[in-house]
This record gives sequence, structure tokens and C-alpha cells, in this order.
Amino acid sequence: MLSTFPIYPSLLAFDFTRLTEQVAAVEVAGAAGLHFDVMDGHFVPNISFGPMVLGCLRPRTRLPFYAHLMIYTPERYIEATVKAGADRVYLHPESTPHIHRALGMVREAGAEVGVAINPGTPLEVLVPILGMVDGVLIMSVNPGFGGQAFIPAAIGRVAELRRMMLKLDISPDIEVDGGVDYSNIGALAAVGMTGAVVGTALFNSGDPAGTLQRLRGLAG
Repeated sequence: MLSTFPIYPSLLAFDFTRLTEQVAAVEVAGAAGLHFDVMDGHFVPNISFGPMVLGCLRPRTRLPFYAHLMIYTPERYIEATVKAGADRVYLHPESTPHIHRALGMVREAGAEVGVAINPGTPLEVLVPILGMVDGVLIMSVNPGFGGQAFIPAAIGRVAELRRMMLKLDISPDIEVDGGVDYSNIGALAAVGMTGAVVGTALFNSGDPAGTLQRLRGLAG
């Protein structure tokens, strides 16, 4: 039986001249959804795309859209992002002084609620908000660019987050984003990761569909 472990291809790694073709290919290959890295050039040192790209792709696929807002004052773009087609929106507690209110705005807009956390931020900042989220995105690179090397300490952070959730008797998804590949996906899944965002490892392989299936198998 094929593994159904959720893999979320990152749009940041796609060839934008073949965007709809590659979206269709990963959907057929069994991707669980598409991951959109929205960057503002301030919160992270890069600029990517915004709600317009989500809106253009929304009619082209049935896959869920997970939008990761790497922007300061994300409250300004939550409604537009959900209207464009985001099924879940990840916000950073580092990006706003009012993360509780911002997460509530995501729910009110009609999307699932996610929180993302950078490698250097203590997991303890999540405790007051874990009960209101559907998923946590552990960054295993410093956000802003695709193709970075995986930070091994992320494995321990996933395990620590799982222990925190058990104490609180809650079970949001735990996804990991950044440098996930054949060498680490099994270890991450073993300590509690429930889904992986994968970009470069998929499209540098020359066989995205085969790579996706192999990654799912290694994750269990």
C-alpha cells in the first residue's frame, strides 16, 4: 500500500513558465496541497508573490492552498489571501505584536488557522496560542529563500513541540518547511512531524512525481 503521508510542494520552487503544468503534475502524483510562500522583502529578505497568484491558480486545481505569510503586519492581507483561495493561513508570532488577534482574523475570514515559527524563536511563545490553531509550521531554515540547507536542530524542535502538545492534550498538525529531503524526512516523521513542505528536493530531481512518492514512503 502506498504511503499517504502529506507532502505540500512549495510554489517557490516551481518553474513559473510552466506553473499550471507543474501544479497538475504534483496533483496527479499525490500532493496533499500547495504551499505558497508570501514574502514582503522586510520580514524576510526576499519578495515573492501575493494573493493574485493564489487567485489565478485556484480554478486550476482541487488541491488545498496553504498560504505562509512571511510579512510584517499580516493582518492587512489576511482577508485578501483567504478570498483568493487559501484554505489555511500560517502567520508568524514574530511578525505582529497581536498574534492572537491576527489568528482570530484568519478563522473569521473562513480559513484554517496556522502558526509558523522561525528557527531561533523559542517554542514557548506558542503555548498561549496552540489551542486555537489547526497547524504549526516549524521552519527548518531561516525563511526567505528556497534551496537552503536543513537545520538539524529542527528534529529536536519537532519532538519538543509534540511533547508540549501532549501536555496540553491538543493535536494540531506539525509541518516542517525548509530543506526537507530523503536524508531527514524519516527522522522528522519519527518524532512527530505530520506533514512536510518540500520544494527544491522535488524539482531538482528531474522526476518530481517519483520523488514525491519516495518521500512519502520514507516518511511512513
